[in-house]
Amino acid sequence: MGENAMQARIEASAITPVLEQLRERFGQRFSTAPAILERHGQDESYHTPMPPDGVVFAASTEDVAEVVRLCAEHRVPVIPFGTGTSLEGHIGALAGGISIDLSQMNNILEVNAEDLDCRVEAGVTRKQLNTHLRDQGLFFPIDPGADASIGGMAATRASGTNAVRYGTMRENVLSLTVVTASGEIIRTAQRARKSSAGYDLTRLFVGSEGTLGVITEVALKLYGIPEATSAAVCQFGDLESAINTVILTIQSGIPMARIELLNDSQMEACIRFSGLEGYEKKPTLFFEFHGSETGVKEQAEAVEAIAGEFGGSAFQWAEKAEDRNKLWEARHNVHYAIKSMRPDCEVMATDICVPISRLAEAILEAEKDLAATGLKAGIVGHVGDGNFHVGYCIDPKNKEEVEAAKGHNERMVMRAIAAGGTCTGEHGVGQGKIRYMEAEHGAALGAMKAIKQALDPLGIMNPGKVLPA
Repeated sequence: MGENAMQARIEASAITPVLEQLRERFGQRFSTAPAILERHGQDESYHTPMPPDGVVFAASTEDVAEVVRLCAEHRVPVIPFGTGTSLEGHIGALAGGISIDLSQMNNILEVNAEDLDCRVEAGVTRKQLNTHLRDQGLFFPIDPGADASIGGMAATRASGTNAVRYGTMRENVLSLTVVTASGEIIRTAQRARKSSAGYDLTRLFVGSEGTLGVITEVALKLYGIPEATSAAVCQFGDLESAINTVILTIQSGIPMARIELLNDSQMEACIRFSGLEGYEKKPTLFFEFHGSETGVKEQAEAVEAIAGEFGGSAFQWAEKAEDRNKLWEARHNVHYAIKSMRPDCEVMATDICVPISRLAEAILEAEKDLAATGLKAGIVGHVGDGNFHVGYCIDPKNKEEVEAAKGHNERMVMRAIAAGGTCTGEHGVGQGKIRYMEAEHGAALGAMKAIKQALDPLGIMNPGKVLPA
């Protein structure tokens, strides 16, 4: 359980009538089977599994509203569940309660090709959406790696490898349908690309991690599939040269689609795990360029020249779709590549984000500090926007390793905040980053707590996440 998220578990006398009514109402779409409960209390993080008392497989927004109203009546916690791929303990039922599984709400409700937008149910996954859009020459670019649900991506303000060009979920969500803590159904905005009418409720719920309401539908911006796409890999003699290449590329205004950094340890793990041939154990940049044939060629030539200034190797190109897919699959599988470093390894993943001018300092200090701990770990980052991750390869039963990883994470986070950065660029707060919220937000944390109190006065929405008690 998260260090700052200890919650008193709801008493049986309070939960029993809720379980009975849910079983009567939802039949086979309600479960208290131990295996189902366990699955809905564990995400991809290192946090201790905390199963709920029951799981409802919702089929509609009205189902969700009905569950929330019942839970509000009995003051029972509600925990939204998408695909379970989050990384900071977002879905653990710290106080027990009811998990609402939105995976069956997977309908693509409308695609407005002329307006470049769509509306989907929260359980639609990003791969499902892009498969549906492909024949219309459109795509949704936010790519956190895992085949996450769109609702979960909105709830955690996800981003990923394309964020340097296309932005994060914050910039790409037009409106939401949300079930509030009282069970009321609201829509946060219309389809228009901009509005000056009232408070920006969409941005309030994007990133709220289920603590203010349950997202059931999402309207998204779409983009045309680029005329040309090419990818390249460049390797460097040292990490600083790779980072400086990124910084100069961004400062030069070159419209990169993706720039991904892997340090030598992470690259070694990826070569072995993903069968990447022809590469060395060196700090490495993966690039991707989108645009017209001429534009992509010009972008690539400009970046290759910058890389050459810092001693980068000649670009190794992956122009065929299957080669690009293999390259990016290797990048997305870094979690499993780290896990393969040793037989008893579990991955403790963390991320920070800093202003681009402080990126080199942040990564080099993190790597130096990491070497002093003696831990095995990989560093990988969406460095085009100052965001990078550390994946610690630890034995969760080894207290010294766990504490060493937590200590390194804390030092890295506090350095990021001191540099004008954040404790998490895209993983979200969950239960794992609560302890840093006051250091990052100061007096603004009081305003956040006031919003939480106003929208969830009973404190039933995903308790123990985002805000310190």
